[in-house]
Amino acid sequence: MSDTPVIGVLALQGDVREHLDALAAADAVARPVRRPDELAEVDGLVIPGGESTTISKLAVLFGLMEPLRARVRDGMPVYGTCAGMIMLADKILDPRSGQETLGGIDMIVRRNAFGRQNESFEAAVAVRGIEGDPVEGVFIRAPWVESVGARAEVLAEHDGHIVAVRQGTALATSFHPELTGDHRVHALFVDMVREKRTAGSL
Repeated sequence: MSDTPVIGVLALQGDVREHLDALAAADAVARPVRRPDELAEVDGLVIPGGESTTISKLAVLFGLMEPLRARVRDGMPVYGTCAGMIMLADKILDPRSGQETLGGIDMIVRRNAFGRQNESFEAAVAVRGIEGDPVEGVFIRAPWVESVGARAEVLAEHDGHIVAVRQGTALATSFHPELTGDHRVHALFVDMVREKRTAGSL
């Protein structure tokens, strides 16, 4: 078995190309995922930003919602940024009508908590598990985590709010590291995928 993990990027909406590039820079084979058969071929998955309600509806339309839930339940490593964080939350404080999530992280998330599109900003974020300087995070209509359960580990906070969380093989950030050229968060996720593959082959 090759040591290079195959990681998909959910290609329904959002910064798909940027995530593919960041994963490739972090020594993964990166592929877009739009169909259940493509999902079945990857070792891990990134859920990019965008509009969480739209991603939810498109995942149902493309027949991906239930296969995604099943893979996440079975422990497939998954990383969600911004809207992807909302998709991984077990609960949303203010969901729109018909909005569904995949779940996977015991957290309650507030949508658009950091403000509107024109209130987007960049900030240095110290992320537990990433050495060196803080990560430069891009916050675009970003959510924050209101609270986490006992199984979830807080990795970073900004301005008193939780912005990065990990639970087992699931990782989520409020911000977009794929837009900065700093691939350390993606490298952390690639390492998570690699560890899961190694454990599965023992």
